Amino acid sequence: MSSPSPVDSLASLLLRRQVQSSTVTFQVGEDWAQGRTLFGGLLSALAVQAMRDVYGSDWPLRALQTSFVGPVAPGSFTVDVTLLRQGKNVRQVQAHIRQADDKGNTPTAGVLLAVFGTGRDSSLPALTLTQEPVPKTVDESVQLPFIPGLTPAFTQHIEFRLADGGFPFTGTDTWLSRTFVRLKACEGVDTELLSVILADAGPTPALAQLKGFAPASSVSWALELQPVPDAPVDAVWRMDKDALATGEGYVNERTLLWTADGRLAGLGYQVVAVYA
Repeated sequence: MSSPSPVDSLASLLLRRQVQSSTVTFQVGEDWAQGRTLFGGLLSALAVQAMRDVYGSDWPLRALQTSFVGPVAPGSFTVDVTLLRQGKNVRQVQAHIRQADDKGNTPTAGVLLAVFGTGRDSSLPALTLTQEPVPKTVDESVQLPFIPGLTPAFTQHIEFRLADGGFPFTGTDTWLSRTFVRLKACEGVDTELLSVILADAGPTPALAQLKGFAPASSVSWALELQPVPDAPVDAVWRMDKDALATGEGYVNERTLLWTADGRLAGLGYQVVAVYA
């Protein structure tokens, strides 16, 4: 009988990383997998950490664009970081995720463009989105269980509680989901990396329309962050997803990520391929 795969927290993955010049190497196990690849939100967060390692963490992340080029299998992979431009207030950094294949090649599996920007005095009045109420509280919401072999492996690291919308593959007439989310092992994780992971944690709500299982995969993802450095990382945040358009096997969706006290932490747009 084989022994279960080890379960590593995000903090332990960060501690094991190796930085050499402009390349950062990570080692991630099967417990963070999503189908035949590693969870995209984790890959993006680790790439952001690599950009910080190479070019500094003094400015907060403002925007992140990720193109998921190919699968990244559990195991070792590298993130190659390049500075595109350094200005007075804005730093633009590119990262390539690479993983060796069985032929000894290291093809690109992901391309990311990040914008780090320092805060500035501005005469613009403050403007933000307001969180809409949901029909259920955290305690009233249905907790989604982690079922080995059925739910994605990475979901064992995150607590999900559905407050509104339908479960995937249940034939529900809804195009939205409102989910309370919490990273279970959050020690050593800051709000920036947490925002990247939680903003990509849930499936597209369009899957609730289907009456049977169908695989889905993120193709591209654009995430804009509102820095919330004082938000508790061990609290329950909220992830609101809306399918905006579908056609020819693709879903265009929007995600709003809120802190526990209702502040906007992230605004994302994603293209998801659904094989149904």
